[in-house]
Amino acid sequence: MPEPADQRHQDERELSTFGYAQELFRTMGGFSNFALSFSIISILTGAVTLYQHGLLMGGPAEMAFGWPLVAAFTMAVALSMAELASSVPTSGAMYHWASRLGGNAWGWFTAWFNIVGQLAAIAGIDYGAAIFVTPLVGLAVTTTNILIVYACILLSHAFINHVGIKLVARLNDLSVTVHVVGVIAIVGALMLFAPKQPIAFFFARITSNTQGWPYWWAFIIGLLQAQWTFTGYDASASVSEETVDPRRRVPWGIVMAVVVSAVVGYVLLIALTLAIKDIPSVLTARDADGHEIPAVIAILSSALGARAGSAVTGLAAMAMWFCGLSAVTWSSRTIYAFARDRGMPGSSMWKRVSRKYSTPAPAIWLCAVVPFAATISSGTYAVVTSVSVIGLYFSYIIPVYLAWRRRGTASAAPQGPWHLGRFGSAINLVAILWVIFITVILSIPDDMRAGKTIAGLTMLLGVWYFASERHRFRGPAWTAAETSAALAASERGQTPLRG
Repeated sequence: MPEPADQRHQDERELSTFGYAQELFRTMGGFSNFALSFSIISILTGAVTLYQHGLLMGGPAEMAFGWPLVAAFTMAVALSMAELASSVPTSGAMYHWASRLGGNAWGWFTAWFNIVGQLAAIAGIDYGAAIFVTPLVGLAVTTTNILIVYACILLSHAFINHVGIKLVARLNDLSVTVHVVGVIAIVGALMLFAPKQPIAFFFARITSNTQGWPYWWAFIIGLLQAQWTFTGYDASASVSEETVDPRRRVPWGIVMAVVVSAVVGYVLLIALTLAIKDIPSVLTARDADGHEIPAVIAILSSALGARAGSAVTGLAAMAMWFCGLSAVTWSSRTIYAFARDRGMPGSSMWKRVSRKYSTPAPAIWLCAVVPFAATISSGTYAVVTSVSVIGLYFSYIIPVYLAWRRRGTASAAPQGPWHLGRFGSAINLVAILWVIFITVILSIPDDMRAGKTIAGLTMLLGVWYFASERHRFRGPAWTAAETSAALAASERGQTPLRG
């Protein structure tokens, strides 16, 4: 095994083969890389903030069967992405994978779907955290107060990410501890001190949806709770240029983040669900001022008492804060990588790296400003999380599809040291089919607002690309010279543009 300094030099040389210089600070080890994705998956964020959605749609059985179902199919996506991360270890991640396998057009669309999904995820994570934090700091749960807390959370995340990756890495390591301790505290308190339903309650098929949907359909719509949780594990790939030995450590970071989250999250859901005294009262719980409170806070307060419930809720809110911090790291690296290849309006600004801290400072602050500008109300929370999931999974599955269709051909994706071997084609196909399925089901509810948003975004991107960007965008560094030659030839009427 090479010494750390020798390994970093080797990593820098490998990065140069993709046409990029080492600009970011490469200090992350394998645990820190895993911790970043684990923090963004954040079972104390996704599973908790959308617990009410899952309980409303599918009742306790949504937790019993929906969570492991989504976890199993998500693993197919994660394994497929891990293989590609080992092959192309750059901060561009899915954008670079798609560009290499399908050309500049595929890469450009992948990048934009990923960025839109990430920014929506930051909005969903930090706004959800604000909903939990607001009552904990003694403020009334009003829209104005939530927005103030939300802005403070975003500012703290941008500032810490600006200061440096070493601090973020340490906080991400701490985040794993907070998540594990938080789950142990919640599960332990509920199991030891709270009245519990019989185990059969965990498998009860109950729906409280007001749309009159049959149970099977409500259960499917309720899968958003688990699927929203299992997003963001691509963050390990987005910090490839800051990770030592990324060809091996990044794939394991992606896979282990999903595995650990699946197991620990299931234990948490069992404890929360068995502590429910009465489902209707949990779904309609309100504070002393008549404002609606999240279902999980209602469960904890009812089961453990107001003071103990607040303490445990504080742990969950802390975990959400760590999740948002990691999400800003994740998104800013994607924006930086895309801007470095002149893929964004104002790329010269967003690709800048702070000389003092070696962090992509403008991209970091963009990740705070845009989510706040697009702030949502609690009534549209499920729509924004749906948009985030669909956008992210589009960006996940495009390079997987491109790799799958090339398997067994001379133009197949090169293998890194971490690969799926003979099982790769089957795993890729399962991942593709699952993403098609979740895209359809998450597009339909709420008068198809999420579906219409994604459709409108796709049309807008299509018009923009074919009217302008296909003539201007030259792709990643390794294709820039090739694209320049193609552009010149196209202008002479000799050859069409690739992609």
